[in-house]
Amino acid sequence: MTDPERPPAVDGQPPQRHMPPPAVHIRQRRFSFVWIIPIIAAVIAIYLGYRTITQQGPLVTITFNNSEGLAVGQTQVKYKWVALGTVESIDLSPDNSHVVVKVRMNSVGVRFLTTHARFWVVRPRLSVTNLSGLDTLVSGAYIGVDPGGPGGRYDTHYTGLEEPPGVRSDEPGSTYVLHADSVGSLSSGSPVFYRDVVVGEVLGYDLGDGIGPVTINIFVRAPFNKLVKSSSHFWDSSGISIGVQGGTLRVQLQSLEAVLAGGVTFDLPADQADAQASANNATFHLYPTEQDAEAAGYQHQISTVAYFQTSVAGVSRGTPVTIFGIQVGYVTDVKFLLDPMTGLAKVRVAMELQPDRVVRSSDFSPGLKPLDVLQRMVDRGLRVDLETSSFITGQKDVALAFEPDAGHAAITHEGDALVLPTASGGATDILTAASQVMTKVSAIPFDQIGANLNKLLVTSNETLGGEQVKNALTALSATLTSVQHLVATTDHGLAPTLHELPALTANLQATLRGTNLAITQLNRGYGNNSDFQRSLGQLMDQADSALRSVKDLADFIDRHPEALLLGRTGRATGGQ
Repeated sequence: MTDPERPPAVDGQPPQRHMPPPAVHIRQRRFSFVWIIPIIAAVIAIYLGYRTITQQGPLVTITFNNSEGLAVGQTQVKYKWVALGTVESIDLSPDNSHVVVKVRMNSVGVRFLTTHARFWVVRPRLSVTNLSGLDTLVSGAYIGVDPGGPGGRYDTHYTGLEEPPGVRSDEPGSTYVLHADSVGSLSSGSPVFYRDVVVGEVLGYDLGDGIGPVTINIFVRAPFNKLVKSSSHFWDSSGISIGVQGGTLRVQLQSLEAVLAGGVTFDLPADQADAQASANNATFHLYPTEQDAEAAGYQHQISTVAYFQTSVAGVSRGTPVTIFGIQVGYVTDVKFLLDPMTGLAKVRVAMELQPDRVVRSSDFSPGLKPLDVLQRMVDRGLRVDLETSSFITGQKDVALAFEPDAGHAAITHEGDALVLPTASGGATDILTAASQVMTKVSAIPFDQIGANLNKLLVTSNETLGGEQVKNALTALSATLTSVQHLVATTDHGLAPTLHELPALTANLQATLRGTNLAITQLNRGYGNNSDFQRSLGQLMDQADSALRSVKDLADFIDRHPEALLLGRTGRATGGQ
């Protein structure tokens, strides 16, 4: 039999046995834990890359004047301390006028990218009206953002603000527009007051073309914006107000903050508490003082004019107009007028009378006109006069005073204004009379009168002390002694004294002759027609005139003590 496993012989050689292939033993490799860490790292990298790609927002371009405090890869964009993006690059603009900051926003920051959004750099700011950003001293500056109101188009290019916005979109309140002749000390951030409480701030101002009024934008926070009515009045409460009212020096200031940074104050009329609040961006006039704002609140205004031909020193715009010491208006303008043809000079004082200050509209009948009322008052002697309200400063008030003996005068018209007659006398006439009295007093020869009086006294002493007067008085004394002796002897009988009667009679006659002689000499020297009597009469007349002048001067100073401080001041002396 042939072995099936033996191969056949080839070319006479014995056949060879087929050998099976050698067995191969395969060793199985075990998994190494060393690979776990790289695998995890790779997974994390893939995840972070995916997350970065999915959460990465657009690249936003913001331009600023400078890049102070900003750093690439560090400075963030934040809103309420939530990060919205990071600065990727900072570069100069092609014209080198500003810096261009590129910020990579995240997925949350995308919702802020509208045309209403505003960006600014938050850094430390220290001023009278603003103290903010102090936390950035430690954490570093960051870019703040305000999303603005709802709506707006998607945008990625912005111009950054150099100062933080005064009003944020998430702060409730209203903005208003004020028009003023000048800004004064107001600036961005100046406070807005209501009853001494800060309720808002000034956002900024615009000079416009530089010719018209200044536009000032303010913001009033809620709920105080409901207090702004259409009848509200705004005034500049900046600085310190110093003035004289009622003869009293008044110093008024709103607050230290208003003194340093300026401020605006508004009021709410008592009868307008239930009125509807003003709409957003409503327009108001900003008055320079509280008095001007108060004056503008009266509904009835009567324009009047008065002309003076003497000094109006102490009268200026805003000077009160009073009647019986109660203010009924104020002066709006003082202007000097000169007629070159006639040379007549006068001062035009324009006034606004506000009857609402003292009377109510219900006190008058509906058809009664202000002209009729004023004319009736003028018929009773109403005249425009000037009264000194401060003896120290010389400030005056325009007074509507009644003159009992005033003549007839009629109110005339000058455009829309009523021309009121002015007083025909007053302090000017009194001071003029006083000046004349002082002139007369100064003209009295007091030195000559004193010399004459001294001479008169010397002459009187010499006459009364002369020998004739002494002899006459001695003889008269002897005669009186004799008479007394004669009377005394009558008690013992008349007989013993009859022989003494002739001698006594002779002595008495001699005494009488001496006395008559002395009296005659006295009458000759000091009688009615004597030089002494005439000199004495002139002296007494001059002394009486001097005493009357001094008395008139004392009475005038008692009625007008301000003349000692102010001297001769202006007072109305005539009409137009």
